[in-house]
Amino acid sequence: MLGGALALALPGAAGAGTQDYEPLSTSVRATLNRSIADEATPFLAFNTEAEARHWLTAMSNRLASRISDRLQREEFLVSVHYEAKRAGLDPQLVLGVIQVESNFRKYAVSRAGAMGYMQVMPFWVRLIGRTDDNLFHLRTNLRFGCVILRHYLDQEKGDLFRALGRYNGSLGRPGYPTLVVRAWQHDWHYTTQTTVSAPTDSRS
Repeated sequence: MLGGALALALPGAAGAGTQDYEPLSTSVRATLNRSIADEATPFLAFNTEAEARHWLTAMSNRLASRISDRLQREEFLVSVHYEAKRAGLDPQLVLGVIQVESNFRKYAVSRAGAMGYMQVMPFWVRLIGRTDDNLFHLRTNLRFGCVILRHYLDQEKGDLFRALGRYNGSLGRPGYPTLVVRAWQHDWHYTTQTTVSAPTDSRS
C-alpha cells in the first residue's frame, strides 16, 4: 500500500464539456449512492509491492511537469488508481479523462459549472451523494467521476466512445472521445513489467 500527501494543482477554468442531467430510476440512484459511499483508505491493487512501485514511479515521472511535488503526485496517483479500479476502469483511461477535462487542475471550473479534476457537475451530489460532499476534494471528485463514467459505460453496454460522449455532454460528436483515447494511449499507456531470468547454460 502506497500513499503520500494531498495533491494540489493550480486553479483555473476548464474548457471541457459537462455531463447532462438525466433522470435516474430509484434503483440506479441507490446503486450509484452505494458506490459513492466509500471510506476505505486508497491503495494500489497490484500483485506485488514491486509492481506497484514500478507503476507509481512511471506515472509520477510523466506527471512531474503538472504536479511538481513528488508526495503530492503519489497521493494523487494512488487515489486515481484506487478509485478507477473499484469502478472497474483502467486507471490510465481515467488519467486521460483528467488530462482532457481539467489538465490536472484541482480547482478547475468549466463555464457550465463542472468542478475539479474530473469536471463533475454539482447536480450529481444532489442525485447520488451527501450534502457535505465537496467536489474539490481529491478523492470525492475522483470517486464521483469514476462512478459516473462507469454508469455511462454500463448504460452504453461497454461502448467507450458513446460513454465518453455522455460524460462530456457531447454524445454523437467524435472530438472529445478521440482526445481522451489519444491521451490514454499516447501519454498514459502502461504495460505491466515482468522480470525475465537469464537462461542458464545447460552444458555446464
